[in-house]
Amino acid sequence: MAASLRLLSDLKAISQSPPEGCSASPTSDENLFVWSATVFGPDESIWEGGVFSLRITFSEHYPDKPPRVRFTTEVFHPNVYSDGTLCMDIIQDQWSPCHNICTILTSIQSLLTDPNCASPANPEAAQLYQTSRQEYNRRVRRISQRSAEC
Repeated sequence: MAASLRLLSDLKAISQSPPEGCSASPTSDENLFVWSATVFGPDESIWEGGVFSLRITFSEHYPDKPPRVRFTTEVFHPNVYSDGTLCMDIIQDQWSPCHNICTILTSIQSLLTDPNCASPANPEAAQLYQTSRQEYNRRVRRISQRSAEC
């Protein structure tokens, strides 16, 4: 019950003042616990123009426990596993109930341009990011352009 009330509050917050370049809502009126979200690639970055979809699954323990967050569009990033699952501290060991859908999406958008290569979910992307930024940027731009066409 508490999770449903909190999710309704999160929905109201993102509906009334969505973060720049982000949107999210439940996938259906019958289920508040599964959301679709969209994050636009930040302007003036290699991600610019990209439109990235995510699926966010909340448990009945939300906000005490973080949601599961997964990209459903292709992403080449050091902190994204091949299945789209995100490796990000605020939805893992740094989770706090003060986070909500808006702070999660803003953090994801920020992570796109500021990856954490110390604990990579995608070793290939982390390696390229650190050793061949030009090749990394080329791959990200190609994926960002493809995501915008979908």
